Amino acid sequence: MPDFWQSCGYHLLRRTAEGRLLVTDDYLRAYYARPELAPIAESCEAERRLHASLMAEPRRSVAEAEIGALVDPDARENFRVMLRFRDQLLGAPTLEAFYADLFVRDVAVPPDFVAQTAQVVLRGILEGTEDGLEARAAELFFREQRVTVDEGQIMLADAETVDLHASGGALGDLGRLLREGQVPQRTIELDVLNQDNASEYFNRDERHDTVLNLNVGRPGCLALCRVLERWIAHFHGVRVNIKPVREIPDDEWRWHVGLDAEATAMLNEIYNGGEADAERMKRVVGLFRTEFRDPVVLRPEIAGFPVFLGLAMGPDGTLRMKPQNLLVNLPLEKQ
Repeated sequence: MPDFWQSCGYHLLRRTAEGRLLVTDDYLRAYYARPELAPIAESCEAERRLHASLMAEPRRSVAEAEIGALVDPDARENFRVMLRFRDQLLGAPTLEAFYADLFVRDVAVPPDFVAQTAQVVLRGILEGTEDGLEARAAELFFREQRVTVDEGQIMLADAETVDLHASGGALGDLGRLLREGQVPQRTIELDVLNQDNASEYFNRDERHDTVLNLNVGRPGCLALCRVLERWIAHFHGVRVNIKPVREIPDDEWRWHVGLDAEATAMLNEIYNGGEADAERMKRVVGLFRTEFRDPVVLRPEIAGFPVFLGLAMGPDGTLRMKPQNLLVNLPLEKQ
């Protein structure tokens, strides 16, 4: 089976019989090896000792006095943040439980760590997939995307990659399209992931330089639906069918979940009787109908009705998905 996202640390984890992820010492060591914590030439002896001791015993208790002995104030803060994060990880039975708990309690965790946790959980969910489109669609869950609509085609590219090559030189026509929105579609076909070249994703999975077409019914959009289904099944243990739609019928609209802040605000406003102007509506890049295979899992007032999902870009053309909304906002009977 194709391997991918090797740097996320998935192979350092263990899995339970139920497929949940367990933190290991090597997974913690990978965090200690991050540039924020790894000693540099200017590091004091106390910092070197602390780091070496954690690499040897990743779960050992660290007294505040040990951190206070570090000369560099940035190093002291970095170790405090990392050890607080480590203790929260170890306090949860699984990595999934840690991630879900982040959004029901006021827990201070660096955004990068939250995104990395979502990525490694998704890597476990997608274990065994041979579909590069699914893996690329899953990047929406933990990496910001830059959206361009060109002649009706909704194209998503990695925001960091686009910004890195803002001049358009390194990314060629794709870079210019995303910056100017004026390049004809045919000039970027080789950069767009589709059914014919989906396997190519696994040769460049950590370059983040492929484009996803999110138009209704296109392979990229359908791949995102499948990843959403698997995400819900993994965390909630319920089976759903998700399909893209062009609009939400009034007679079926009982519940919705925005998959990002922009879509949440827009759907809430419309559902409550307001109107979104035409320019704002153009920011919607995806609407999805979710049907629960067993309606009993839903609250009685929602049972038998679909749940609609929305995805929208912000005014700056960036899509910042919040997959945690599917953990806390679905109308499940036992939430």
